[in-house]
Amino acid sequence: MKKLKAIGFWIASFTWGLPMTLVGCLVAVALMVTGHKPHRFHYLIYFEIGENWGGFECGCFFVTNKNPTFSIRRHESGHGLQNIMLGVFMPFLVSIPSCIRYWYREILVRSGKKRYHDLPDYDSIWFEGWATRLGDKYFKD
Repeated sequence: MKKLKAIGFWIASFTWGLPMTLVGCLVAVALMVTGHKPHRFHYLIYFEIGENWGGFECGCFFVTNKNPTFSIRRHESGHGLQNIMLGVFMPFLVSIPSCIRYWYREILVRSGKKRYHDLPDYDSIWFEGWATRLGDKYFKD
């Protein structure tokens, strides 16, 4: 059954979720060419780069900081599930808004206008909270 779920995930990623998966393929190739080793987390493939920044998802691939916590890997995998659910709408409903929100928060903190603990919880916006809940539900170990 687990193998069937994995096959279904990859089929959905390369059909309905193709736009983000193609971006992920390009990112994966670029990272492998530059010497980064791919890792596996359940159905997804991920890469580790940099320190203390979190992660981003591209279809069935994601990128995290080095030595990511289990919760970061689970959260990014939750975005992978969103990709197969939202498909071609994923970039517009989740990926682009998530990127804008992340950098807006970073600019506020780096400029000294806010501290992280002054900002709303990261999962307070629907698409981030949903990714965390999906990851928590489907990627337990």
